[in-house]
Amino acid sequence: MKCSYACQSPEHLLGRRQFLGGVAAGVGTVVGGGIGTLTQPVMAEQLAKQQKRVIVFNMHGGLSQLESWDPKPGTDTGGPFRAIATSQTGVHISELLPHTAKQMHRLAIIRSINTKENDHGKGMHMMLTGRKETPGMSFPQLGAVAAKSLSPESAGLPGHIIITPGGGGGRGNDSAYLGPKYASIALGNGKPPANSERPEAIAEAVDASRNDFRKQANERFNLKRRTAMTDAFVQSYDQAQQMMAQRDAFDLTKESDADQARYGKHDFGRHCLLARRLLERGVTFVQVTHSNYDTHNENFNFHLEQLGEWDQPFATLVGDLGDRGMLESTLVVVLCEFGRTPNINHLFGRDHWGTAWSVLVGGAKVIPGAVIGKTNANGTQVTDREVTAGHLFHTYLRALGVDSSGTFDIGGRPMPIADPAYSGINELIA
Repeated sequence: MKCSYACQSPEHLLGRRQFLGGVAAGVGTVVGGGIGTLTQPVMAEQLAKQQKRVIVFNMHGGLSQLESWDPKPGTDTGGPFRAIATSQTGVHISELLPHTAKQMHRLAIIRSINTKENDHGKGMHMMLTGRKETPGMSFPQLGAVAAKSLSPESAGLPGHIIITPGGGGGRGNDSAYLGPKYASIALGNGKPPANSERPEAIAEAVDASRNDFRKQANERFNLKRRTAMTDAFVQSYDQAQQMMAQRDAFDLTKESDADQARYGKHDFGRHCLLARRLLERGVTFVQVTHSNYDTHNENFNFHLEQLGEWDQPFATLVGDLGDRGMLESTLVVVLCEFGRTPNINHLFGRDHWGTAWSVLVGGAKVIPGAVIGKTNANGTQVTDREVTAGHLFHTYLRALGVDSSGTFDIGGRPMPIADPAYSGINELIA
């Protein structure tokens, strides 16, 4: 369907609940620790809870900060919605988020973002890589960096997964020089990846024999003609086999009826429950997409509908992570490519606005209940603690215990993990 309320950029010539995916590409190396070698189940379970993980909610299209994290009721830019009190004393958010309001003691808000970028593609690149687009250079997205920095070497499941309507198991091009091992796999509809089950016509013994022969052929080939490309192919095939062996991790029918009802039996509810399931099984990075917030027309009606669907599943997931002892090791981020204009246009919409907007974070080493920065009375500019995407990227990594000033060794060349021109938000990290 045509998004008549959205801008006519190529990114938004899609249906409201479809996903825009894809950016960079590349090849690289491997790091890791490992809990798989532990033989004591209690110790393994405890360390599994302590393994650092990330879940990102991509509010694609540009969530309005005024209808979410930085409401300005009663002003000329505020719109029709009230600000409501939350579980964190003194912190108010939009009345469109009543369930999230009950979890704000576990979360924090950054209200002073200024990326100076109003283009969808460039804005999303900045928010997911912490860098501006540079001609001739590709940078790995946060998911790839997290997977390389944090995923155990022995992990059988991919470390970088994107959950989005229509995702069927395809690889993304978002790991740049870190290589395809850390590229994303797209899932959707609360189902395992397509073609991840052995065909009934092939017996298990026959399949094992085929794969043994493949491995022998690969080893023979590599003796004379090994390349980065052949290594990437072998690694991808081996990871697919490991993923097939753990196919149940993607199967939401294994979750209780009660949990499925709590999260909601719609796409986004199923995606949040799938995200929880994957995090519990050791996946390092999960990104859940909810779109489309590009509300150039009828901003208030669309946010009423969109956030009405998003609020309860998100709050349920945050509550579950907290109650299950996982929030201290799981970074939660709610981001988008930019905010929306304080000015309300003639179509009762808000346009693109990278000048003064907000991001929600929580978990890991983030100080719960914190509010960083502020905007002026009607939200037109940042008045305290201005930050941009580079600061955010450093902050995410530091919250996970990663030295964001470090480097990756890519073929003997040191590549900065994060843009060295920036640093983290110190007052947000415990």
